Amino acid sequence: MGKEKEVELKVKADKISEAHLTQLQNTVNAINSMQFNIGKISYQKHQILNNLKLAQDRVNILQDTLMKEYGSYDVNIEDGVINWPKDEK
Repeated sequence: MGKEKEVELKVKADKISEAHLTQLQNTVNAINSMQFNIGKISYQKHQILNNLKLAQDRVNILQDTLMKEYGSYDVNIEDGVINWPKDEK
């Protein structure tokens, strides 16, 4: 017959080591923190996009007002001068 193999049996552990537990807890806590931050940033992005839409709506209302009042909304934002086409002054 052939050689007999010697198998080393390990005792079945009930718990992981404190070092492994600490590593696992730290890693899971870091993941949870990052996921929370991603959610927070996503909410902030949503709020900013909503505020941008509101600002764009205000620009559209102002353009309508300028068009009714002055006949143009093409205005130099620095000094308020209306940019009339060369032949319409």
